[in-house]
Amino acid sequence: MSSLYPDFSSPELVGSGRVVLILEYDGSCYHGWQAQKTGVIGVQQRLQEALACVAGHSVEVVCAGRTDAGVHGSYQVVHFDTEVLRTTKSWVMGANANLPDDISVLWVSNISADFHARFTAVARRYRYVIYNHPVRPAGMRKSVTWNYRPLDADKMHSAAQCLIGEHDFTSYRAVGCQSKTPFRCVEHLRVKRLGNLVVIDIQANAFLHHMVRNIAGVLMTVGAGKAPESWVQQVLQAKDRTQGGVTAHPYGLYLVDVIYPSIYQIPKWSTGPAFIDAFNL
Repeated sequence: MSSLYPDFSSPELVGSGRVVLILEYDGSCYHGWQAQKTGVIGVQQRLQEALACVAGHSVEVVCAGRTDAGVHGSYQVVHFDTEVLRTTKSWVMGANANLPDDISVLWVSNISADFHARFTAVARRYRYVIYNHPVRPAGMRKSVTWNYRPLDADKMHSAAQCLIGEHDFTSYRAVGCQSKTPFRCVEHLRVKRLGNLVVIDIQANAFLHHMVRNIAGVLMTVGAGKAPESWVQQVLQAKDRTQGGVTAHPYGLYLVDVIYPSIYQIPKWSTGPAFIDAFNL
C-alpha cells in the first residue's frame, strides 16, 4: 500500500468490509464537498452515485475534510463500507467511468474496520495559490485566486510565523463555525513565490471553517503593504472575527494532504495542485 498507483494486475479483491479511497477534484462547479438536499450538487453526491454503480447498492462515503464551494482537492481521503467484492480496476475505472471529468478516483484498498477517514487523521494540509499579476488570468481563473497588487511573499511568510503552534483562532474562523473549540495547532505555515504565483502552505491538526481563507486574506493585506506584519498577531490576539479583514476567495484553495498513523499505510502522493508539483515546495 505504499504507492498511489493502483495495481490493476493484482488478483486481490477489494470490499466485503471497510474500503479506503483517495480522489482528486476540481471544486469550482460544486457547492462544496457535502451532498446537498436543496438541488445544488456536492462532490460527495457525485462520488456516491458513481460508487453505487460499481457496488450495485447505495454507498455513503465519509471524507477526511469537507471543502467549501469552489475549493479543490488534490488528495481527499474517504472511507465507505460494502459487502461486495470487486477488483481494484473495477473500483477505480468503474467509478471514474461514472464520474464527471472534474472528479477522479486515484486509488482504493481494503482497510481495517477501526479506520475512519476523518477521526483517524492526525493532520491535514492545504495550499492556497495566488496569481499575483496586474492582469487577471483567463485559463486558470478558477484554479487560483487573482491579486493584482504586488505581494511581498517574504513579508507574508515572516508575519505568518506567529500563527504556528496551538492558538485560539476565533479571529480566523467563520462567524457561523460550528466547532466546539476555536483552538487548533498549526504545524507549519510557509509562504513562497514561484514566478507570478504566491503559495501559502499550511498544515495543522485540524482546521476551522474558513480558517485558511481568512488567514490568506490577512496575509495578502500584509503582503500588499496595507497593514504591518504585526497585524497578523494583533488579529490573533483580538479573538474577534470582525478584526480579521475579508475572507479570501475559494478558488485558490486546495486540500493537498491528509496524514494518518503509519499503521494504516495510506500511500503518499506528490503534493498538489499538479501545476506547482514541479517546484518541489
